[in-house]
Amino acid sequence: MKVMKFGGTSVGTPQRMKEVTNLVTRSGEQVFVVLSAMSGTTNSLVEISDYLYKKNPDGANEVINGLERKYERHIQELYTSEEYASLTRDFLHEEFDYLRSFTKELFTSFEEKSIVAQGELMSTNMVVNYMKEQGINAVLLNALDFMRTDKNAEPDPVYIKEKLGVIMEQNAGAQVYITQGFICRNAYGEVDNLQRGGSDYTASLVGAAIGAEEIQIWTDIDGMHNNDPRVVEKTQPVHQLQFEEAAELAYFGAKILHPTCVQPAKYAGIPVRLLNTMQPDAEGTTISNHTEYGKIKAVAAKDNITAIKIKSSRMLLATGFLRKVFEIFESYQTPIDMVCTSEVGVSMSIDNSAHLGGIMDELKKYGTVTVDTGMCIICVVGDLDWSNIGFETRVMEAMKDVPVRMISYGGSNYNISFLIREEDKKRALQSLSDHLFN
Repeated sequence: MKVMKFGGTSVGTPQRMKEVTNLVTRSGEQVFVVLSAMSGTTNSLVEISDYLYKKNPDGANEVINGLERKYERHIQELYTSEEYASLTRDFLHEEFDYLRSFTKELFTSFEEKSIVAQGELMSTNMVVNYMKEQGINAVLLNALDFMRTDKNAEPDPVYIKEKLGVIMEQNAGAQVYITQGFICRNAYGEVDNLQRGGSDYTASLVGAAIGAEEIQIWTDIDGMHNNDPRVVEKTQPVHQLQFEEAAELAYFGAKILHPTCVQPAKYAGIPVRLLNTMQPDAEGTTISNHTEYGKIKAVAAKDNITAIKIKSSRMLLATGFLRKVFEIFESYQTPIDMVCTSEVGVSMSIDNSAHLGGIMDELKKYGTVTVDTGMCIICVVGDLDWSNIGFETRVMEAMKDVPVRMISYGGSNYNISFLIREEDKKRALQSLSDHLFN
């Protein structure tokens, strides 16, 4: 069985919902479908929550009423029979009454998570009813019945596999199984969400739980490109990536995929395909445990980087110095992207400068601190094992006219990273494309 995940834009209009139905059923095979909320819905639900936090029920009700009118128009466009239009209308009426109920109660983050979860519940209900209207044997499985996180807010794969297995057995024989992406329950049974990766994470967890032959992530882009098409001319989709390569690209700027969401598929050995709903026959990108040796695959960029350098004569041969430095970043819950060291100093980059002032104050206890803002990380990804003689030279040649603040190579077999000024980003990306791919 294949798992097919569709994002918000893929189910953003009644016409898109019909196209998704055609994609899901065209092979005639049994499939498991994960759907996001209709595009724009989650933003409206967050706006409703914001009004309720601010104790403005009138503002919340105005957004709820506008959203309800939008969904009523979608019902009229989506269904041809009054039976299924009425069935969906009744369900959505209950949903919007449920949202209105929050305007009369104390509002906290727990209620917000319940509100935000309704977008996925609405989209899946609409699509499964449309499929049934078309005579498709489709069944809706509520993600809140099997998708759970543990006390560390991480998915609980044992629980998910056990519960989903029972539910699938109870609904054996369906052609299409549909569930919600993103939403789950936490270890205490409260409505929550998967945070990182959202619906992609759900698809990967479901695929691992049912032992799927393939997990398909459908978006409006034909896979990962070998460079940023918004900045660089003549980019091409990358047809094959190893999981580690995909994670590097995702972390360093390829927005199509969150770096953590494919981990369950990686550990289960299930390939993930990135496909385009607008061009369903395009090859897209396949991510698997297979490595194509001797190839540089792609380039990505990550903006809004801050570089921090701490220089100290006391660092020379001083055991524990790096530990003290890293503990400062840990105490402020600020991840480090790149690290470069010398005998008397260490340079690091971060992408979250919210606690920069406090971090600098702490670092100044150990040495002289300098900060560079407005930086950008350029990441070159592929089979970059150090035994591939000359690969790093090709990359360096492309960067010869770009001022480089830091270089990171050797921490992974799959990337070389450069820290440069944001103003040099376009020139660097274009040069790398020209030297490596064109």
